[in-house]
Amino acid sequence: MTQGTLLRQITDHANRADPYPLYAELRKTPVSQQGDSLFVVSTYWEIKSLLHDPRISSDARNLSPQAAGSLPEQEEEESALPPAFLKLDPPDHDRLRRMTMRPFGPPHTPRRVHNMRGELGRIVSDLIDGFGDRDQIDLVDDFSYPFPVTVICRLLGIPREDEARFHSWADTIAASLDPDPDQDPGERRRFSQQARTELGMYLAGLIDERRSAPGDDMLSALVTDHSPDGQMTPMEVLSTAALLLIAGHETTVNLITNGMLTLLRNPDVLKRLRDEPRLAVPLVEELLRFEPPVQLLPQRTTLADIDIAGVTIPKGASVWLVLASGNRDPQRFPDPDRFDPDRKDNQHLGFGSGIHNCFGAPLARLEAQLALTELARRLDNPRLVEDPPPYRQNAVLRGPRHLNISIDSCRS
Repeated sequence: MTQGTLLRQITDHANRADPYPLYAELRKTPVSQQGDSLFVVSTYWEIKSLLHDPRISSDARNLSPQAAGSLPEQEEEESALPPAFLKLDPPDHDRLRRMTMRPFGPPHTPRRVHNMRGELGRIVSDLIDGFGDRDQIDLVDDFSYPFPVTVICRLLGIPREDEARFHSWADTIAASLDPDPDQDPGERRRFSQQARTELGMYLAGLIDERRSAPGDDMLSALVTDHSPDGQMTPMEVLSTAALLLIAGHETTVNLITNGMLTLLRNPDVLKRLRDEPRLAVPLVEELLRFEPPVQLLPQRTTLADIDIAGVTIPKGASVWLVLASGNRDPQRFPDPDRFDPDRKDNQHLGFGSGIHNCFGAPLARLEAQLALTELARRLDNPRLVEDPPPYRQNAVLRGPRHLNISIDSCRS
């Protein structure tokens, strides 16, 4: 099987709705070679090992020329910005991640996310209030998309009057990550590049404002903070802000939408969540295992020959780590195809692992916990309009493009 064939299989409509039988086939060969320079790793312990292996690089510049063609299309899009730390290796990765963490979490700002709980709750309530007296909603368009991008706006300190423009840029960039087969690729790239350029120019202007008149938002902190690692350059601030928008937005959209779909397919768990709001914490952890928003990491490469599971992956090869397959590995999780919010020892790969463990995991967890708890409480008799719903074509970020739900009413 070539890398193109594998990518087509993963993005095939039937496999988008349920990719797990395909992943089960992949797990029969824990490390499989697909084409000349692509190696796919599909079992839990092998994925976990490579995520912690310093011989695995996240910097696509280390790919051999033959392997560079194995990246999905959206990974190849050119940008005027330097690579975000997500796509860098130590020491550059470590420096930028430490600098970004200072205004976001422990040890320097330990309550940043916790202190957002009240504001997050208000955003959730306002969005559900916006359903009005409708008897049908599209959870993606009406809730899952606007919620996280609004949160990112508040986190970065985007003025309220500019949030609508920010939403528009985010929607256009998101569309470029989820190619429409009926849309001209050149037109899609043009719209995406225009949105990225306009977003970059806007953020550059905002950075200048924050440098002269800082607030208590994260963008001000990134601009003005003098850490032991020094200070971010303007381009590094731009790159980090764009990462927070795109990575923080897209993954949370899918986590919330996949979560609500799973709850509607498991009405007993939905009722439990309505009656026991504390269930939200383990429930979200099980969702991250059972239906992770990030299905695979395709941007890894080897810095040396690596022997694993009886296979030698050569230096410079492209390595795909199929996190969603590892999360369903029966060698690690008993009865892995069952959704069980009471599951013990749930050390899933939903946020990755190792030095690239998801930077925004605490915020994404809190957003999903609040969103799903309030949706369960307030939606009266929610029902799926179609199952399976239409899925996005993206091979990396899996989730429904629309999730239409019929409701009797919205409780106050």
